[in-house]
Amino acid sequence: MNGNNAAKHGGNLYAAIRQRGGNINELLDFSANINPLGLAESVRQTLHASLEAVIHYPDAQAHALRQALCQHYHIDEDMITIGNGAVELMYILCHMLHPKKVLVTAPTFSEYESAARSSGAAIEYFYLQADDDFKIDLKAITEQLAGIDIVFICNPNNPTGTLLTNKELEKLIMAAKQQNTYIVVDESFIDFLPIDDVYSCRQLLPQYSNLIIVHSLTKFYAIPGLRLGFSLANPDITELLHAGKDPWNVNTLAQNAGVVALHDHSYQEKSKEFINKVNQDFYHSLLTIPGLKPYVPSANFILINLKETNMTSKELQTALIAHNILIRDCSNYPGLSSQYIRIAVKTPVQNNQLIEALKKFLGGTI
Repeated sequence: MNGNNAAKHGGNLYAAIRQRGGNINELLDFSANINPLGLAESVRQTLHASLEAVIHYPDAQAHALRQALCQHYHIDEDMITIGNGAVELMYILCHMLHPKKVLVTAPTFSEYESAARSSGAAIEYFYLQADDDFKIDLKAITEQLAGIDIVFICNPNNPTGTLLTNKELEKLIMAAKQQNTYIVVDESFIDFLPIDDVYSCRQLLPQYSNLIIVHSLTKFYAIPGLRLGFSLANPDITELLHAGKDPWNVNTLAQNAGVVALHDHSYQEKSKEFINKVNQDFYHSLLTIPGLKPYVPSANFILINLKETNMTSKELQTALIAHNILIRDCSNYPGLSSQYIRIAVKTPVQNNQLIEALKKFLGGTI
């Protein structure tokens, strides 16, 4: 990946600062979907307490973190691979499985395609339709499985917010198994849901050897700078992933932060309650702005169609950054266009700042 690709993601505060000057604290970043409650105090304390431990190598087995994951998600330890973020595991998976052809929905998270291409795979797109609110037609995807080695599904889908139940996904996983196709389900935003029992595919793992789950811990626990994630798969795939990764791929601070975060039930409950109230309030506020079409959120981000504003996503992004507000221009997503932006759900005060800026700007007064 070259340096230009990195700029295609949200949350690239450093590039924004290099381009316009100033400092990070001046920017209100709606481009990255991070828990707006920020770092849990328990995590903050363990990071301070762990500083002296960095003179030693990290635990290559990440034993304490694996135990915490087992307890929190009710999963078997032999299914877990710890990653330096979920994205690292996507790349390792593709490099170890050597897929010839990979199917991704469009639009979705760009790193599925990047990881597949880095291992030499060809990409096939399954385009989601705006007229159908970007719903994922699993029956139609099933009919496109021939010759596909890996299918990536993001649930909830970034950037559309589309959400599938595990019953719906099981039909796809079952059909894919008959075709010797792996289904990789990215559940990185599933922790934001009030209850994930009907959505997470974790319970399906013992039945389907072709199911692989990747999961980021950085978004929900607001630690993207630490990089932390994990995958869940049958023991054979897990062993393959372990063979393909650096033995010390997750540092001591990230491991310790993950253990404490997974045990902080108060922070977890508070975050779920907060997000699920605030994202609905934010969504309804956006509906009041003429020309905007926001899509119903399921997690901590909202996709918006700008078509009726007669502005492009780049024009709006440029205008807002002049007022220290960053949004995600979605024009580089396959399946989207310059009519789309994505914004994170932040605190009510911050959300209102963006709402007021949009109202003034779209009214021509900024």
